[in-house]
Amino acid sequence: MDTQLKRGLLDVCVLAAIQEEESYGYQIIKKMNPYVSISESTLYPILRRLETSGLLTVRSAEHGGRLRKYYRITPAGRQRIMDFAGDWQEILSMYRFIVEKGSSE
Repeated sequence: MDTQLKRGLLDVCVLAAIQEEESYGYQIIKKMNPYVSISESTLYPILRRLETSGLLTVRSAEHGGRLRKYYRITPAGRQRIMDFAGDWQEILSMYRFIVEKGSSE
């Protein structure tokens, strides 16, 4: 898969994983795991990028004697999910075109 396409898809998947409630890294991985396999080394750069883009916020809180970062989606992050849902219809249409043209040869 094209790395830019995959990167964009993973960004939206991470946002979707935290859209209902704030979450921390391991919990995000667990939520995504039934659908997408993602490692910590992939997740944390995505979280930093989303925070820098204003799509999520982060807070630190002590848990079990350690600091844990909790991530929360912002209104801009919610808008990104809605934009993606609209864009997805166009992507599906392109996919159908590619599959149909590929199988007609």
